Amino acid sequence: MTTHTAPPTAPPASASLLTELNLGKDRFLDVVDLAQQLKDARRQQRERPMLRSRNIALVFQKASTRTRCAFEVAAADQGAHTTYLGPDGTHLGHEESIADTARVLGHLYDGIAFRGFAQETIEEMARHAGVPVWNALSDDWHPTQMLADVLTIREAFPDRRRVSWAYLGDGRNNVARSILVTGAMLGMDVRIGSPLALQPPRTVQTLAAELAQSSGGGAWVTDDPVGSVAGADVVYTDTWVSMGEPDSAWDERVPMLRPYRVTCDLMAMTGKPDSRFMHCLPATHDDRTDLGRRVLDRYGLFGAEVSDDVFNADTSLVFQQAANRMHTIKAVLVSSLT
Repeated sequence: MTTHTAPPTAPPASASLLTELNLGKDRFLDVVDLAQQLKDARRQQRERPMLRSRNIALVFQKASTRTRCAFEVAAADQGAHTTYLGPDGTHLGHEESIADTARVLGHLYDGIAFRGFAQETIEEMARHAGVPVWNALSDDWHPTQMLADVLTIREAFPDRRRVSWAYLGDGRNNVARSILVTGAMLGMDVRIGSPLALQPPRTVQTLAAELAQSSGGGAWVTDDPVGSVAGADVVYTDTWVSMGEPDSAWDERVPMLRPYRVTCDLMAMTGKPDSRFMHCLPATHDDRTDLGRRVLDRYGLFGAEVSDDVFNADTSLVFQQAANRMHTIKAVLVSSLT
C-alpha cells in the first residue's frame, strides 16, 4: 500500500464525518497521515495540544469500550473536555426530538460524537447541530473504525503498493459495508465472503464497484470463504450477531456462518505466510465471557467468528487496531476543530 505523503489538509470547521465518503480518498489519507504524525509525537513526548478550551459531547445510544475511551483520551491529550451522555443520559427521542437535542448541544459544544442505531439519526443530528458531528458507529457505517484499520494496515505493510483485504462473516453489518466501500475508494483489492442471505445490500455493492473502477481497485462479494481469502494480505472478521439483535439470532447465524469462521486452516488458504488477522472487537474467541460460554454450551464452538489461536497469534493485529482508534480519532478532532 503506497504511503500518502501529502500534508494533512484540515476540512472546514463545519465538516461532519457521517460516512467514509464524506472524506473522499485524498482527505481520508490526509487524516491517516495526521494520525501517524500525532501518534509519533505522543510516543516521543512532544505532542502539542491544539484543542484547549474545546468541548466535545459524546452521545452514545450504544455501549462502547474502544470508541468511548478513544474519544476521551484523544480529546484529553489535545486539551479538550468531553461530556459522556450514555443510553439513558439524554431525552433524545423520548421527550425531545433529534433536531431539538442537536440545537441545544450545538450551542454548548464545539463538536458531537454520536454513536447510535439508525444512520438517519446521525444525519439529522448533523443537519441541525451547527457544529461537526462524527459518526462513532451506526447500523450502516463505521468510519472511525476504518481510519484506524487503514493506519494499522499501513503500519503492517509499509511497502505494499496494493493490499488485498478480505472480510468474512455477516456482510450486512456496518463494518463489512465500510470495509467494502473504503477499500474500493482507496484502490485496494477488497473482498467480502458471506452466505447469500448475509451479503451487503446491492446498493452498497454497486457503490463499491463504482469506487473501485475510479480508484483502480477491486471490490467483489462471494459466498466462497476459501476463494475470498486466496491471496489476501489481511483477513478480517466481526461478531456474528450485532448489538441490538436478539440472542436468538445466534441459532440462525451459527449454521450459516460456521464455514466462514477464521481458523488457522482458513488463514493458510491465503497462500501468504505474512497474512495478518484483524477484528474490530469485541471478539468471541474463547470461553472466558458469558457469550463465549453460551456459544460453547449451545453449539460446541470454542470461540465463534475466530478461533483463539488465530486471535492470539503473532500475526494478529487486533490490539494494534484498538490502540490506533485513539490516534485516528484524535486526527479527526484536530482536523475538524483547528
